[in-house]
Amino acid sequence: MTKTMWTRGVRWLAAAAADPRSCTGDWDHGEGIALMEAGRLWDVLSVPDRLGLFALDLLWRPGTPVPGPTLVDTAAGRVGFFLPPARSVGWAGAGLRYATKGAWVAVPPPYRPARFLEWLVPPDGTGTLHSPGALARALRQASGALAVLAPLCGR
Repeated sequence: MTKTMWTRGVRWLAAAAADPRSCTGDWDHGEGIALMEAGRLWDVLSVPDRLGLFALDLLWRPGTPVPGPTLVDTAAGRVGFFLPPARSVGWAGAGLRYATKGAWVAVPPPYRPARFLEWLVPPDGTGTLHSPGALARALRQASGALAVLAPLCGR
């Protein structure tokens, strides 16, 4: 990413914070993590890491647009997909967690990891988010493939 893209990504992500200036200060001088409320600019669907990484691989195919912002939490073993805010939540399944209005999400700056949080696909500043339909299809496909592979891997 060029410096301009990083700068746009920082501005876009910080805009979701109650105090964008304080947020960027936390990123630069604090522990490198800011807490942001979901539900205004984006929601986050968090899934177990194996499922999320497989689904992201399915979304990131040659000739397709770059997926929306995607965050990994290596300590919790979860992948978070940033989606448009939804008026009604239709995500259901084992291990799925949906963060919307009233939920808080810890995020590092787009330009570096912080502790156990790292962007797999950082925000580019354009406002691009994951398509709920494409993500749902990728998660179903990944879940099916993992179910087939589990007996072969002894899981």
